[in-house]
Amino acid sequence: MKYGLQLFSVRDVTEKDLEGALKAVAEMGYSFVEFAGFFGHSAEEVKGWLDKYGLTASGTHTGLSALTDNVLEETIAYHKAIGCKDIIIPYEGMATKAEVDAVVDRVNVLIPRLKAEGIALHYHNHAHELQPNQDGLVPEEELLQRTDILLEVDTYWAFAADKDPVAFLREHKDRIRVIHLKDGKGGDTCASLGQGIAPVAAVRKAAIELGLTMVVESEGLDPTGLEESKRCIDYLKAEDQKDGN
Repeated sequence: MKYGLQLFSVRDVTEKDLEGALKAVAEMGYSFVEFAGFFGHSAEEVKGWLDKYGLTASGTHTGLSALTDNVLEETIAYHKAIGCKDIIIPYEGMATKAEVDAVVDRVNVLIPRLKAEGIALHYHNHAHELQPNQDGLVPEEELLQRTDILLEVDTYWAFAADKDPVAFLREHKDRIRVIHLKDGKGGDTCASLGQGIAPVAAVRKAAIELGLTMVVESEGLDPTGLEESKRCIDYLKAEDQKDGN
């Protein structure tokens, strides 16, 4: 199987040495990466590193602040230059109805504009987007009902919100192309894959069955991002061996 890594997992390296991080994760066995910032590097530089280390860009975490009208064309051009066809909004405040409405309105403007450029728009959830906000709205449900945005399901945060992540993937499979494969120990405490209490093995199997792209995210920097990311890919390689892959 091919797996990707959300580079936030190695944020202790990327800010200082993005190329070094790409080289290291490629050597571990990751096939693609999801960016969490480019730290001032040009698209040409980043694309050169991807090619050099045999990686592709499966997506980027790009907030709405980088998708405003005055910078949208620049953002699109950057994504095209690095060969990335998926923009994922990592987080937006949706604690009130007014905030939800603002995100919905902007997303509905962006989707056709990005689609015309060959780019799909996704939203990455945390636990709170799957629970009622202070005005009683469930932000994820509002996005599902009022927009055509795709979902990047963070399966640990779904679990932390008392959802069955496997059931959630099956229920919304038509709106999902990519997931965050993540583990944790309950609440806000994340963990390397296989070292927490989330149903990681079952999520992996469901993702394979549904044909979803799997991006590992491990947030603990325990004791470093690279070591944590290595534990995760080693876990997945062991699961692959169990499957005879």
